[in-house]
Amino acid sequence: MSPQNSKRALDGGWGWVIVVASFLAQFLAYGSPQSVGVIYPEWLSAFKEGKGLTAWVGSLVSGVGLIASPICSACVVNFGARPVTIFSGVMVSGGLMLSAFAPNVQFLMFSYGIVVGLGCGLVYAATVTITCQYFDKRRGLALGIVTTGTSVGGFLYATVQNEFIELFGLDGCLLIIGSLALNIVACAGPMRPLQLPAYYLRQRAALEKAEQLLDTPGAPRESSKASDKTNDPLVAADPEEPMGSQRRVCLALLRLVKKKQKSYSRYVRSTADLLQDPVFLALCVTMLLFTIGAFPPLLFMEDVAQSEGLIDGISVIPLVSIVQFAGVLGKLVLGMLTDIRWVSSTCLYASTVVGSGLALLVIPATHSYTGLQAISAVIGFLSGNWSITPYVTTKIVGMERLTEAYGILMFFGGLGIMLGPPIVGWFYDWMQSYDLAFYFSGTCVLLGGLCLLASITHNWCRSEALDSEPEERPASDLVAAVA
Repeated sequence: MSPQNSKRALDGGWGWVIVVASFLAQFLAYGSPQSVGVIYPEWLSAFKEGKGLTAWVGSLVSGVGLIASPICSACVVNFGARPVTIFSGVMVSGGLMLSAFAPNVQFLMFSYGIVVGLGCGLVYAATVTITCQYFDKRRGLALGIVTTGTSVGGFLYATVQNEFIELFGLDGCLLIIGSLALNIVACAGPMRPLQLPAYYLRQRAALEKAEQLLDTPGAPRESSKASDKTNDPLVAADPEEPMGSQRRVCLALLRLVKKKQKSYSRYVRSTADLLQDPVFLALCVTMLLFTIGAFPPLLFMEDVAQSEGLIDGISVIPLVSIVQFAGVLGKLVLGMLTDIRWVSSTCLYASTVVGSGLALLVIPATHSYTGLQAISAVIGFLSGNWSITPYVTTKIVGMERLTEAYGILMFFGGLGIMLGPPIVGWFYDWMQSYDLAFYFSGTCVLLGGLCLLASITHNWCRSEALDSEPEERPASDLVAAVA
């Protein structure tokens, strides 16, 4: 696509088709994982394992994809959003169907936790990246719409899975949900790239170089062979050369290892540079603490109501559905707020984290189902800050480093999601009560929000102090404060 067409595609046109396709892809991929709290009591009843061990299934399905975000982002950069989305649709569908035949919780950890989790991570990386490419001024709104697909999916799937379990049993439910997930493949069709992915660019450059060598008049055949061997260490050498085959293979492998080592060294140095930014480092710490404490309600809220005797079985509209429906509103509202010029996206994000921590601390003091419904709505609305996370990251590190920085940030988020539910489950197995567990969760989230606010305030004060000095300074000193 030409540069002119690329510019016209921003903030409209085919970009809205991308938004719809990405919304549907996230809806189909995250519908079951986001409403895993409905299936969690069924797994407890079927496998008779402890709450801490069984909670690993729900934590892995959300955490693995986020921990693997650097890998998922690299796949999108190298191969493009469309092929990655197709492959992820097969993974999500296959993992869900495979879970229907799980003989124990350990098998579920692999099929539902790892396979489905990696598929969801690939879907999320592909849809967020392609949306950011097509939108600039309306990026906050576009990302808000796209990421509501996870919440809408969780809201509808919570009720649908409950009904499927009643009609077809747990195994039949997972088979039906898995077959629906195959439609993710169709969602990849409209994801037309604005520029060719890196892998195709490298292949095209290599092909053009080879054609130039062949078309050059009077070019000796030996030089062409030598050039090919230099560029591709794995190409077999001329058998007439005196060098032994084993030595040639060793040299080829050594050149390949050195080449990969340089790439990994550059990535490590780039990651270290990003983490030297105090605001981005604070954002990573906040993401870790937020996901440790804020994700468990999604998994345990139904079990909390049943354990306290507030309801028998699962309600027609589960608490998970309330969390997800409020999350839809939160993502849209917060996404629109970030597009307002005078609103600081980092301050807005930190405020939602602090509010979530306070809401979690109220759960142990709530002794009515109506109160849990209200708290679920508040937590769900504030969890809409996931929609502005890419926007906040872009403001801090810039669009050029978004993919790399977002992958690092999601690694911290995935680590927190993996640790949070098992910790809460172990607290219950130890105390036979969720009170201490939610005090722990709320404290973690509250500390994360205060950490980010402190970092923002420090950088703002630093920028104000520098403004008062007569000397000019580089504009890069104000990047964190402006974000």
